Amino acid sequence: MTASQQIDQLIAGLTDWRGETLAGVRKTILEADGEIIEEWKWMGSPVWSRDGMIAIGNAHKDKVKLTFSHGASLPDPDKLFNNGFGGKVWRAIDLFEGDELDERALKDLVRAAIDYNQAKKKKKAPSGARAKLQK
Repeated sequence: MTASQQIDQLIAGLTDWRGETLAGVRKTILEADGEIIEEWKWMGSPVWSRDGMIAIGNAHKDKVKLTFSHGASLPDPDKLFNNGFGGKVWRAIDLFEGDELDERALKDLVRAAIDYNQAKKKKKAPSGARAKLQK
């Protein structure tokens, strides 16, 4: 089964508001950029990536958590992040029953994560390229 099929299966198994919320988050993330890929990691977590990890989605008993792997480095002018402020790397959006997520703001956050990943990737030039530059 592909990662996308596993995510479909996870969402279908969540027959309450969490399934609808995770499906909506997924749709918004995928609409933000056509090159985002879906992965299935850590024994059951949907992961969205482009040039590195963007975010992880998890359904918990009372919430849907969307964790951005480098959230502390991302601009969040719309104040979507509401968890993870104690750490220096990740930030999360906890969604509870009845919460509405600003789709435009989430797409902006996803695009900022992609920009961050691409900038980080450019800084890591392949070792062969560095050797050539030193000559």
